[in-house]
Amino acid sequence: MRRAKPEKREILPDVRYNSVNLQTMVHHVLKRGKKSVAVGLIYDAMDIIKERTSKNPMEVFDGALKNVSPVMEVRPRRVGGATYQVPMEVSADRRTTLAIRWILSAARERAGKSFSEKLASELIDAMNETGSAIRKRDETHKMAEANRAFSHYRV
Repeated sequence: MRRAKPEKREILPDVRYNSVNLQTMVHHVLKRGKKSVAVGLIYDAMDIIKERTSKNPMEVFDGALKNVSPVMEVRPRRVGGATYQVPMEVSADRRTTLAIRWILSAARERAGKSFSEKLASELIDAMNETGSAIRKRDETHKMAEANRAFSHYRV
């Protein structure tokens, strides 16, 4: 186990929208250190959202993140030879990280032309409470609800 928790790195907001969450999304899209490619993909997706919905793309992005963010999740806890799935509340940082991860994985699995279009579609769907990322959040909540009996084993 670790002796101490590592300090959190400060993430600077992105250039165009001045948003820390969008910059975090860029970091999650990164492949092989090609940040300019990741930034281009995200900004293209934001432009597509603006065309399709004629809303501010940051409102759609923030709404999608808020809708996909889980409130509860299950964590395994070993008690006397048995492993219980204990429901726990999700911290704010983990909540946004999970939401971004689920949105990106759902976008990658989508059928479409380019990644930017897939991501834009997934963000719009998440904003409207539909799509694969929302289904993932609902599954997580159902698991936590089903294992409520073990909530007294909190870690």
